Amino acid sequence: MKRPAAIADLLAEIFQDKPAGKRLKEGKIWLVWERSVGEQIAARARPAAFRDGTLTVSVDNAPWMQQLTYLKEEIIARLNKNIGEELITDIYLKAGSSSIPVAERPPTTTPCRIISTEEQQLIQDHTASISDPELKLLISSLMGKHLERN
Repeated sequence: MKRPAAIADLLAEIFQDKPAGKRLKEGKIWLVWERSVGEQIAARARPAAFRDGTLTVSVDNAPWMQQLTYLKEEIIARLNKNIGEELITDIYLKAGSSSIPVAERPPTTTPCRIISTEEQQLIQDHTASISDPELKLLISSLMGKHLERN
């Protein structure tokens, strides 16, 4: 070996033309799903199974199933492009939960702290020149949330 290689590449080479190699290729579907369909669709639909070229996707509700029906060909093309081969030939949509299991979910919020009097004064100083009260309140709120989390 002339240079270090990624374990995934070595496994793919070792298991090429074997059932395990086929499963490794199929596993890429889950890895490229969000990148292929975008955050908005990924929040409402997730791959559930793959068999004989057909990807089964669980979708949150009927309106999204309808929308994804129209986007099937585009989704298949994007997935296959990101996988690097023509693995998926059809998508079967089924009603179900698309939510990420609790163990896999990223933390939804970070712990907040109370901002100091000095930081409140800093916010007031930075927003003092804003004449629109609604905009001033919005920017003050955003600055406060930023300071609470950092």
